[in-house]
Amino acid sequence: MYKYKQVAEGQFVLSIDNHQEIVEALGAFCAEKNILAGEVRGIGAISEAVFRFLNPATKKYVDRAFDEQMEITALVGNISEKDGKPYLHIHLTCSRHDYSCVGGHLLSARINGACELVVDRWDAPVGRQFDDETGLNLYKF
Repeated sequence: MYKYKQVAEGQFVLSIDNHQEIVEALGAFCAEKNILAGEVRGIGAISEAVFRFLNPATKKYVDRAFDEQMEITALVGNISEKDGKPYLHIHLTCSRHDYSCVGGHLLSARINGACELVVDRWDAPVGRQFDDETGLNLYKF
């Protein structure tokens, strides 16, 4: 599903195998390494993605799927803990064949080519809890 190397205390480089789903593989890596707080960034290429958008007026999510080859120009996000498990909050921007970009909150994406990530583990725990006002799972300090 992935290969990794620890390059410094609490820092890993991660290569997710071709055709794997990014969120699933990254979640599995964080669970294996017991990473419950940190950040992630990376690049790569995908053949499909589903982005999620929260409508703040209705507090309902709208998902949109893209089924095309795209370059990951920026994958950024954070890792926290919810219900004792890693909780991933990832945003993705992708470039299409015409050089236009799409992106947003990443629900899922399938790699077609490569996906190279850097994962930094934080020492202090960071939790999540649901916030009624926004309809989001926000940091719990």
